[in-house]
Amino acid sequence: MCRATVVIADRHPVVLHGLANVLGSEPDFEIIASCGDAANCIAAILDFAPDIAIIDAAMTELVEMLNESLDRLEDPSTRLVFFAASENYDLVSSGLPARHSVLLREMTGQALLQCLREVLHGATVVPGAPTDQVALREQSASAENAFPVLTERERQIIRLVSRGLSNKEIGRRLNIADGTIKVHLHQIFQKLEVGNRTALAALRIP
Repeated sequence: MCRATVVIADRHPVVLHGLANVLGSEPDFEIIASCGDAANCIAAILDFAPDIAIIDAAMTELVEMLNESLDRLEDPSTRLVFFAASENYDLVSSGLPARHSVLLREMTGQALLQCLREVLHGATVVPGAPTDQVALREQSASAENAFPVLTERERQIIRLVSRGLSNKEIGRRLNIADGTIKVHLHQIFQKLEVGNRTALAALRIP
């Protein structure tokens, strides 16, 4: 079995220990670096290019360094997963890189593992994303009814979102500014009545 390589970074040793215990008990994950500070985490990501980097969202200095080095760190082989407390999610989420997943510290070990496996398969996981399959199908069906009102540009953007591209990457592909992408996404969310990129990526655009 091929094992997914993981770098973990958190200010709290007990959290690092807990993540190591949960992931270490699974045959498909291998922790290759455990970091308590920003510099070591950045170095580990650059040196090892792990499949996943699990990062304490409250380590503001690390988030700032990631934003500054985003072009180097957003290698397709590395997925950024931020670990956040639910009460701090709204506060920290605005400063996170565009292409990321967020997992809550309150989740169970099994839920954590399931989400990480979804991330490995290309999903973007965020709090509030619909996990009930019936609800997801109903939301998708409602959104698909609105497809005729989409412009061709909006369809292009949705297809690129579904492939996991960030706003910056989409802008480069389509040769338009990041701000224009944000405006298009706002209009798309309103037209399709979806609340986040995960729900948008689940749709099948004709």
